[in-house]
Amino acid sequence: MIADLGPYPAYRDSGVAWLGKVPENWEIKRGKNLLCCIDVRSATGTEELLTVSSKRGVVPRRSATVTMFKAESYVGHKLCWPGDLVINSLWAWARGLGVSQIHGIISTAYGVYRARPGAELAPEFIHRLVRSTPFHWELQVRSKGVWTSRLQLTDESFLGAPFPVPPLPEQAAIVRFLDYVDRRIRRYIRAKQKLIELLEEQKQAIIHRAVTRGLDPDVRLEPSGVEWLGEVPEHWEVWQIGHFARVGNGSTPSRGNTAYWSGGSYPWLNSSYANQETIREADQFVTELALRECHLPIVPAGSVLVAITGQGKTRGKAALLQFEATINQHVAFITIRNAVCSAEYLRLALAGLYSQLRAMSDDSGSTKGALTCADLRHFRVALPPNAEQAELLAAVDHQTRNCATAIEHTQQEIDLLREYRTRLIADVVTGKLDVREAASGLPEEVEEPVERDGQSAARRAIAAADRLWDERGLTNEDMDAWLHE
Repeated sequence: MIADLGPYPAYRDSGVAWLGKVPENWEIKRGKNLLCCIDVRSATGTEELLTVSSKRGVVPRRSATVTMFKAESYVGHKLCWPGDLVINSLWAWARGLGVSQIHGIISTAYGVYRARPGAELAPEFIHRLVRSTPFHWELQVRSKGVWTSRLQLTDESFLGAPFPVPPLPEQAAIVRFLDYVDRRIRRYIRAKQKLIELLEEQKQAIIHRAVTRGLDPDVRLEPSGVEWLGEVPEHWEVWQIGHFARVGNGSTPSRGNTAYWSGGSYPWLNSSYANQETIREADQFVTELALRECHLPIVPAGSVLVAITGQGKTRGKAALLQFEATINQHVAFITIRNAVCSAEYLRLALAGLYSQLRAMSDDSGSTKGALTCADLRHFRVALPPNAEQAELLAAVDHQTRNCATAIEHTQQEIDLLREYRTRLIADVVTGKLDVREAASGLPEEVEEPVERDGQSAARRAIAAADRLWDERGLTNEDMDAWLHE
């Protein structure tokens, strides 16, 4: 299907740099001729509270991770309705916009736009267009301000943007085609993500057994006195981390103070780096002034970093730092002071006990979950002799290598598929590919009902795909054939 797509029969120059040539039957119109601003306020403040996600568009706030505090009352806040385009004026440059599918309350700082009477404009097409890569350039250049984090898109600036407008039947065909392809790509990505989860579980099980039982299946065990460790080899020792290492965390210098960031050369790390296992480089840097005035810790190379906050998988992850750096408040450092343990082995031990770190943070009473430096100081690990630590590291590396390679390859396939989807959307909404014939031959697709066992046919298909991957080793060519059906 996708392989057979081609350009339109004839094109003309759009006069817009990022659009280039467009199909000759398309129009180019300014936003002000298509859309008008809507400003209706809530009288009760009881409507569904919404937010704008750069990844998902307009969604219920309860379904998104939002760090901003809720207001005491939403009386007087803006309202939007299904089909309205909602834009976070301060984050339009980062795709903070989308067409809403539900009625609800939004921030008074958001812009709401609705198709003008008589404008032949499908809301679903506008949603695809304004969130596409080509239109992203328009949003960036029209958002003005001194700081990147404070760029604002005004109503006047947005409504001055050019919009490619196909005839209404073509808009419907474009939406139908992209919805169909998007559903299939999402199913494939879910299957791949499930495969990664299974591989991660297998890898985690190998590490956990290694750091709690060792390599010798016949070794004599004894109670560790620690619930999550259970029985450990009798010649191992159980230590609190604080008895052989220094533990602390950092902070975030004010982004509003350019003296802390501009021209900075000292690496500054946030919690996302804990997902890397080994940290070899940084992409943010602070100045010497920030180090002094913000009391940032100097974390030496060879320390272990642990993410201590967050609702995703990052919290509890541990990584080995390969260079001197400083960190923010969402990361703890562990710097070993006693040769009873190597940094490499401590990182492995914490990786094997990831589930226990997560459980500990969930028991802290915080709705978001968090670890503290005190939690890490008191956390107990079982330590074999140094020579055996080195043997365990080598053995685990060998045993998990296949899992790690499969995870890497699968993630690369997911990334490539997402890039492909992004490019396909861009080419379709700007008229580089003609999807009218393809859209007319698409089958109707409906949401699959959930059956008594709680699984839909789609979920069973994903499970089947996982089994096929294990048994046959599916390739990118298989993916291409599936997409081109």
